[in-house]
Amino acid sequence: MATPLLLRAARGENVERPPIWLMRQAGRYMKVYRDLRDRYPSFRQRSEIPELAIEISLQPFRAFAPDGVILFSDILTPLPGVGIPFDIVESKGPIIDPPIRTLEQVQQLHPLEPEAACPFIRPILSTLRQEVGDRATVLGFAGAPWTLAAYAIEGKSSKDYIEIKTMAYREPDLLHKFLSHLATAVADYLCYQIDCGAQVVQLFDSWAGQLSRQDYDAFAFPYQKQVVQQVKAVYPDVPIILYINGSAAVVDRMAATGVDIVSLDWTVDIGTIRQQFPASVGLQGNLDPVMLFAPQPVLKERALAIIEAGRKGKYIFNLGHGVLQGTPEENVGFLFDLVKSLAPCAS
Repeated sequence: MATPLLLRAARGENVERPPIWLMRQAGRYMKVYRDLRDRYPSFRQRSEIPELAIEISLQPFRAFAPDGVILFSDILTPLPGVGIPFDIVESKGPIIDPPIRTLEQVQQLHPLEPEAACPFIRPILSTLRQEVGDRATVLGFAGAPWTLAAYAIEGKSSKDYIEIKTMAYREPDLLHKFLSHLATAVADYLCYQIDCGAQVVQLFDSWAGQLSRQDYDAFAFPYQKQVVQQVKAVYPDVPIILYINGSAAVVDRMAATGVDIVSLDWTVDIGTIRQQFPASVGLQGNLDPVMLFAPQPVLKERALAIIEAGRKGKYIFNLGHGVLQGTPEENVGFLFDLVKSLAPCAS
């Protein structure tokens, strides 16, 4: 089979147009997803029963033919495999009870054995590879150590991150021990996904953008880098993408983790970042997700401006965050058609 477009772009090869996929391209804005959710109300059921996760992953592929098809899952999925159970409550999000706050709890954690802990991953990814063939690249993903630790220590989603930041300031050794354990588990999980069929993987450190630059360098950056190094030691040729929401203060540091592609949120100018980064580092992004609510002429103008700046180097078009609930499906389709209609970039 021919190598799919997104994989070629992620490797830095010349491509005929920018590839496009969208974070959260499968989900609540699609009627077919909402209909399925009504029949299977548990998120973990939808993401851990292979037949359901495969169907959901393929819903946007059938509707819009994106260049990337990402595993439908959650960043917390591997946590039970290290000894941290969780639940996802509809409209409330993840719940971890009891939260991880003591040395004894961290010492009781165990290494992740992905095949035993997440046996559903292999049939999902292997089937996706078979279904899409060379028409799209299959992506895997994982949460980065800081973000996973934040969920585990806070016990739920948070707006102020008091518990984990307090631990960072009062018991930094405890937090470092926890982060190191998670980094090894995340790397093992990503390697497992690659072994199961993922061709590109993305590391989400969604909450690292809430850190000061000093704290990012102490508690997020080293563990992002550890994950990248461990994965690259096993799969040196598999592209890795790093995404941080609210990354403007640390975006220059993201490239230093060793990832192949930095995924930008919408608060930074992609053209400026393109000039600052070495050519070897790719960019992904970075349309504001709310632009998908705009009139199509406005959406077109904004998307083309981002593409014009981004495609001057290694580049994948995406949003600056995930597709929002309530997004008009017709605008998502319009955006995919727009990017796929682009002429080759002049050399």
